Amino acid sequence: MRLLKQGERHRVRFTLNSEPVEGLAEPRMLLTDFIRHVIGATGTHVGCEHGICGACTIRVDGKAVRSCLMLAVQAEGKRIETIEGLAAKDGSLSTLQLAFHRNFALQCGYCTPGFLMTLAEYLEKHPDPSEQEIRLALSGNLCRCTGYAEIVDAALEAAREMRAQAAAE
Repeated sequence: MRLLKQGERHRVRFTLNSEPVEGLAEPRMLLTDFIRHVIGATGTHVGCEHGICGACTIRVDGKAVRSCLMLAVQAEGKRIETIEGLAAKDGSLSTLQLAFHRNFALQCGYCTPGFLMTLAEYLEKHPDPSEQEIRLALSGNLCRCTGYAEIVDAALEAAREMRAQAAAE
């Protein structure tokens, strides 16, 4: 086994929002920092840096995870989705993003990427949630501005629209 010298970096390669990316990361660099500062995708926000607030939530191989609790080197070969990947390639917003907009489900917007990424996974797996189920799914995401009511309303609206879209296909 070869030990790394101080300051030595690992090459990290993964797919970010359907595009291959790569960069160099020190062994202890957090995935949030790598995505924001090495790759330049700044939509993922850094909040508490302890995995409590949910602002840094992304999807890794389809699963919502806290990127502040994952090392960049652990992302090697993974499929990662951030808030930038929710919109279509032409920039049009997703059903979930539009529901947030229509329901005024954000104020300062800092927590919004984490809420959207959490809900994107949840609604894929639970297309017909109740209000209580949405609240439980979002219990790991903190917002200091809204009262959560608008966020829950937006999630329920998006779920209805996504079910209608699936039925029409």
